[in-house]
Amino acid sequence: MKLSEQTLDHWIAQAQAIAIQAHEGQKRSDGSPYINHPKRVADAVEARLKPIAWLHDVVEDTRVTLDDLKKVGFLSYVIVAVDLLTHRKHEPNVAYWGKIKTNPDALAVKLADINDNVNDTPSEYARNKYARALSFFNAH
Repeated sequence: MKLSEQTLDHWIAQAQAIAIQAHEGQKRSDGSPYINHPKRVADAVEARLKPIAWLHDVVEDTRVTLDDLKKVGFLSYVIVAVDLLTHRKHEPNVAYWGKIKTNPDALAVKLADINDNVNDTPSEYARNKYARALSFFNAH
């Protein structure tokens, strides 16, 4: 489905507003405002994927639910990708990555997410996790 630029701009702004409110007060490991991360991820992807990028961590890391996003009226491609990008508690990384790999939209946002995280001087543990993820995405 081809979205008009006006419609897409509306959903980008809506996703941005939800992310800003949901992540309010959260900090990255370096002490910077958390919202800078979804902004950088959104800046790194094409316009159609920006709503997904803004929302990629809200269900996992805030009180916002998929039902909340559905009630706002986000298009199904956004809901599906955000759902896939939500790493559930006790879900093995390989299972999580495997779900993401099935959806080109989720995969593009996840790769932008990993790239931003890697550039954020993560811990040795995090660097190893991102290396494993990139290896998985490139090998399968």
